[in-house]
This record gives sequence, C-alpha cells and structure tokens, in this order.
Amino acid sequence: MNDLIENIDKLHTTEMGAERIKRNCQIKTDDVVQWSKAQILDTTASIERTGKNWYIVLGNYKITVNTYSYTIITAHKVKV
Repeated sequence: MNDLIENIDKLHTTEMGAERIKRNCQIKTDDVVQWSKAQILDTTASIERTGKNWYIVLGNYKITVNTYSYTIITAHKVKV
C-alpha cells in the first residue's frame, strides 16, 4: 500500500479546486473529495508518484494530488 492510500482521510481540496474538478471532469457531485477518494481507492486505478505529486488514472480521468499536503490540485478527462 502506498502513502496516498494510507492517508486517504487527509485528502482535501480548495473551493476553487472543487469547481475546477467539477468543470474539467463534467461531474455533478457537490462532494468532489468523496468522488476523488472513490476513484483513488478503486482497485483498478493506476497510482504513480512523480516529483511532488501523485497522479491517479482511472478510466478516462486523471487526478493530481500533492504528496505533502494531500490537496487535490486538479482532475481532468484524458483521451483513451
């Protein structure tokens, strides 16, 4: 298990981050942190740490999380 999974309860985002994630991913949920947690905890998600960020890819979504603060920086759709 990696640090991101072990510290999943520390995951958070800013108000601006939440709006950006909803817009970029075209999701209707008001709780983007819960949505992101579900993506990260999915056993088929690919989780990779590069530098100061975690990159999580699941289906056609890519989520970026800061490794030190556990802040969800952004998420967006990727072309599959």
